[in-house]
Amino acid sequence: MNKRKPPSRGRQRGPGRAHDFPQDQRHRPHRHDQGRRPERVEATPRRGPRDESSREQRPREREQPGGPYWLYGHHAVNAALANPERKILRLAQAGAGEVPLVEGHEWEQVPRDVLESWLPPGAVHQGLAAKVHPLPDRGIEDVIAEAEGQENAQVIILDQVTDPQNVGAILRSAAAFGALAVILTERHAAPESGALAKAASGALEHVPLIRVANLARALELLKKGGFWIAGLAAEGSQTLADAKLTGKVGLALGAEGPGLRRLTREHCDLLVRLPTGGAIDHLNVSNAAAVALYELVRGQGA
Repeated sequence: MNKRKPPSRGRQRGPGRAHDFPQDQRHRPHRHDQGRRPERVEATPRRGPRDESSREQRPREREQPGGPYWLYGHHAVNAALANPERKILRLAQAGAGEVPLVEGHEWEQVPRDVLESWLPPGAVHQGLAAKVHPLPDRGIEDVIAEAEGQENAQVIILDQVTDPQNVGAILRSAAAFGALAVILTERHAAPESGALAKAASGALEHVPLIRVANLARALELLKKGGFWIAGLAAEGSQTLADAKLTGKVGLALGAEGPGLRRLTREHCDLLVRLPTGGAIDHLNVSNAAAVALYELVRGQGA
């Protein structure tokens, strides 16, 4: 380590507290610095080319839960435009191609990178997007009222299924097999979003998503409305086909891994299973919902 040189021998000690410091820590100005004022140091470094390029990156738009969001892709956007309950805020197109005329709205022509900055990373938008309000809330009472007078009716009940792709795929199956609604919890569940709508391929505009604060209470309301509640579980004592369910049926499915929660099971009328017996004895929740809906509709002679 380099040691400081002691002060010059001929230097006289001035007033002050220099004697409080050790001999080797006293300041010795450089001879070239005498009489020169110190230069001011800039508070912020000058921006180089790298800083300028970072300014060109477009910030990605952030959506607030429960607020307006962007739909994207042909099926999701066109289905939303055809839904009178859907409130449209903006319409955007990147690239050429025909787009439907929408009363009261003009299509914004934007560069592809601008459109992608409004959407989730990797979104397959096909050059179309629409900023929309979430659909109006509906309740369990609406489902019961719609099922009134029907001989057969089905609803899907999801117990804490959080993946938007799974919920969207289940909505698509529900629309294909004529289910009245998909019911899910307010918490620990996938929110209405562009990713969910994209996976639903337009079904979000046809099958209502009904959110409930208390799933057990919602099941009891469905029972009072004439529904039988069948929980899909691997330990079910019989298969869904053997149960021969008819009339109004609510099919409850849990998240992958934990499955149906204990309280949800206790409020089911019965537990049923799918007859899986291969090397992999379980299905993705969206696949299980599709198979179960098919079997339920087939057994009711639809």
